[in-house]
Amino acid sequence: MDLRSELLKSIWYGFTALDLEKSGKVSKSQLKVLSHNLCTVLSIPHDPVALEEHFRDDDDGPVSSQGYMPYLNKYILDKVVEGSFIKESVDELCWTLTAKKNYQTDKNSSTVLPERDAFQLWCLFNFLSEDKYPLVMVPDEVEYLLKKVCMAMSIEFNCVELEDFFSQDSVQQSGITVWVFLEMMNSGKITKGIEKSIISMAIEEAYREIVGDVLKEGYLWKKGQLRRNWKERWFTLRPSSLCYYTGEDRKDCQGNIALDGNCCVEVLQDRDGKRCMFCLKTLSKTYEMSASDTRQRQEWTTAIQTAIRLHVEGKKSLHKDLKMKRREQREQRERRRQSKEEELQRLRALQEERERKLVELELLKEAQKQAQALLQQDEQRRRQQHEQLQQALEVQLKEAEEARVSMQAEMVLKEEEAEKQRKRIKELEEMQKRLEEALQQEIKARLDEEAFRYAQAGLLAEEEDKMKALMNLQEEQEEYILKTQREKQELKQEMEVKSQALEEAQRQLEEVRANRHRVDQDVVAAQRKLRLASTNVKHWNVQMNRLMRPIGPGEKRPSLGSSFSAFQIPTQRDPGLRLRKRSDSEGQDEESKENVDRAGCDLEKRHSHASNGDMDIP
Repeated sequence: MDLRSELLKSIWYGFTALDLEKSGKVSKSQLKVLSHNLCTVLSIPHDPVALEEHFRDDDDGPVSSQGYMPYLNKYILDKVVEGSFIKESVDELCWTLTAKKNYQTDKNSSTVLPERDAFQLWCLFNFLSEDKYPLVMVPDEVEYLLKKVCMAMSIEFNCVELEDFFSQDSVQQSGITVWVFLEMMNSGKITKGIEKSIISMAIEEAYREIVGDVLKEGYLWKKGQLRRNWKERWFTLRPSSLCYYTGEDRKDCQGNIALDGNCCVEVLQDRDGKRCMFCLKTLSKTYEMSASDTRQRQEWTTAIQTAIRLHVEGKKSLHKDLKMKRREQREQRERRRQSKEEELQRLRALQEERERKLVELELLKEAQKQAQALLQQDEQRRRQQHEQLQQALEVQLKEAEEARVSMQAEMVLKEEEAEKQRKRIKELEEMQKRLEEALQQEIKARLDEEAFRYAQAGLLAEEEDKMKALMNLQEEQEEYILKTQREKQELKQEMEVKSQALEEAQRQLEEVRANRHRVDQDVVAAQRKLRLASTNVKHWNVQMNRLMRPIGPGEKRPSLGSSFSAFQIPTQRDPGLRLRKRSDSEGQDEESKENVDRAGCDLEKRHSHASNGDMDIP
């Protein structure tokens, strides 16, 4: 907590004391008086025009704390120099303003604290309060302060009477305000039966220790630097210095020993009639001192070492450091408490989940019982159905036995048909073998084709290499052409001759293609005529089969001049005629097929020669 934060806490009480209507705003005239008084106690020059210039864009109405803060920071707090003013004077100014409004006590009561004690408790409250507005102090800090006061009064702090007060929800959540704290101190719950002078001394000691950064005070015997005589002095130890006075009123300061990292404390042996001696060594001098007893010497040496450690660590106040540590401990406890609450919530959730699962398990058990009952019913129903099916099967077996006898007769007929089917299957198996052989040949042909493709790919790669070599040669040829213009002309002539030859070859190729097209048309016409001739042959074969009849025994050959009506068509029932017709028709069909195949082969050869360009052009 820096100096600015400490000053702002006191100034906040002064500002709120001027807000009589509790609206959060104060008039400009009151702020002028407050600003002037603050500049006076802070020992900085006051600029009365700055406030008007700062709020000249506003109306003549009051100013809020948020509006006053920029002016306070810029024109007052930024100009404050630490050590050039007395912090207690600022606190007294702000206490005077706020006590008139908020600290109303019964002057006739015997438990009312004196004005000075109330002011010091107010300063202690501001020092130990949280850094948020409105200022409050948590119960732990209140207990810490009360323990300090009780320790100074040499009594034991009994928090039983304050448990009801600390256990209130409002106190636990929002903390305690300074006026509630002063009211509690005036109630006499803690200081009951103790004299006011002792209470004042205890509050003074706590005030000087916490607010005044006094680590330790007391009488010590000090050995002089020049006369080397021993004198009793009142010593006051702070984190940066060790001062000694003629008396405990601290009016006549006899010296100030600056403490830094080069200082050290050593315990000395008793000598010169003094006991419990120790010395404080600095870079320039060594100060010898004597305590009243060993306990005091141990307390003083420990306190001086603590002051040196704080100075080395760059800390200006022991109690500020302790306050920050207590705050961190509270935050850690709060985090642990929250983690415990989260753990409890998680355990509750797990318990609820467990209970829910137990309920579900009970429901599942009930459903299982119902399912078992249903299964038993289904099993009984299936048994009845099984018995019915068994009876039906017995009836069907009887019918099947009767049907078996009738089917045996049918099986004999089926066996004959099966024998025919087996023969047919053998024929189909032989055909399947031939087809498999054909398939193997086709696979082999495909493999050969794949090998030819790989070979073709190799040839293409070789051709690509040759093409690259040809390109290289072409580049060399172009270089050579650039060097020799005469050879270029000759090459141009040769290229023209070759181009003419190429055009002539292309023309001949076009003629060959035209001839091939005509041959393809002729082949298509011949195939069409061949199909027509085949159809006519089949038709005449059918007509001849109808007209032809074999001559039976005892019949006369009809004369050539006889009429066509005398020709008698044999009946279809004649077996000899049927065999003859079948043999004749088979012979004619085979002959017609051979003719058609021979004609097709001739046409295919002519078509292949024509497609290859080898056919003679008519």
